[in-house]
Amino acid sequence: MIQRMTAVLLDDRCVVLSLEDTQPTTRARPSAPKVVSLPVPLRSAAFAALRDRRSVRAAASSLVDPTHPPSIPGVRRDNRRSNSGDRGLQAPAIQPTMDALMANYASDSDSDGGEATAVTGDAPELPEPSALLPPPPLDILQPPGFGSRVRNFPHVEGNYALHVYIPVIIPSDARKQLALAMKRAASLVPDLYAVDADYALSELCKDEPKLEKVLLSREFHVSLGRPVAVQVHQIDSFVAMLRQKFQSQQRYWMEFNKWEHFVNDDCTRSFLSLEVTRTGLAEISKQILMVDEVYRLHGLPEFYKNPRPHISMVWTLGDISCKLKQAVKDIEKYISSMSSCQKCNVRCKFNRVVCKVGKKMYDICKLAD
Repeated sequence: MIQRMTAVLLDDRCVVLSLEDTQPTTRARPSAPKVVSLPVPLRSAAFAALRDRRSVRAAASSLVDPTHPPSIPGVRRDNRRSNSGDRGLQAPAIQPTMDALMANYASDSDSDGGEATAVTGDAPELPEPSALLPPPPLDILQPPGFGSRVRNFPHVEGNYALHVYIPVIIPSDARKQLALAMKRAASLVPDLYAVDADYALSELCKDEPKLEKVLLSREFHVSLGRPVAVQVHQIDSFVAMLRQKFQSQQRYWMEFNKWEHFVNDDCTRSFLSLEVTRTGLAEISKQILMVDEVYRLHGLPEFYKNPRPHISMVWTLGDISCKLKQAVKDIEKYISSMSSCQKCNVRCKFNRVVCKVGKKMYDICKLAD
């Protein structure tokens, strides 16, 4: 009778995976796994031999005698007999690792197309990585039309995008009226997207709770300066000067009372916005002049000569002023037809100025509620 043994090496130990009788007239009987420590002089030779998977059986057979395994510190012998009739070793700590190795060897074959190593047991088959999750929808990876969006200024190593603004949260009692206005806008201009979130407005309007969560409940901003690129060595002095300018600010009301459309400087994007034309306009205009002075001292372009403070709600690609102008007229007419109980002015209190540099936020001034 000839015995065939399959083994692998783990660190300085030889794990015997199977021991089978290979007589032609008898069926192979797998034996219980065994763990055998290797002497130091044999480790390098064993690892060299096991590089070729076809030498696993020969290397393991020449290094150990499977019928008389030596004693291993920390592993006691089990008095119960295994299926092959030999006495087994109890090594619970090695069993999970050995099961994983057996599963791996069962799914692989020799590089020359030889027969895969036979493995017994109930080791689970691992699924292919591509079968774990379905591929993401293509409209998430590449939203329609977004490829033509361009940067406001070219990327330069060591420069950071800078933006100074007033954060604005729309009061909850005004969101219902804004939701009606957004649904009206989506029906007139189909290719509108939520600012910063880049969700299609037409899809958001199909689910009112989602419309409020994604668009109306988010933080908007009133720009106090142009979004520009600032050099890294200018950041500290820029923030320090802004904080000095805004150290004596007081709270005031801002009322966003007029729908308007805007187009950016290079005419690549158009916006549907709510503008401040009365309450809060004078205070915001003064703050813009303060920011302009800090921009000028750092060699940065100042804000527009006749600023029109506003919050942008939705955007679309290109210059579509004609469509948005008509949409603004329709929205204003629609709101004016509402009863007085349905109308609600969008009023917010000023309490904070933020300077965003790259992904970092600097509080320039923050007033207590």
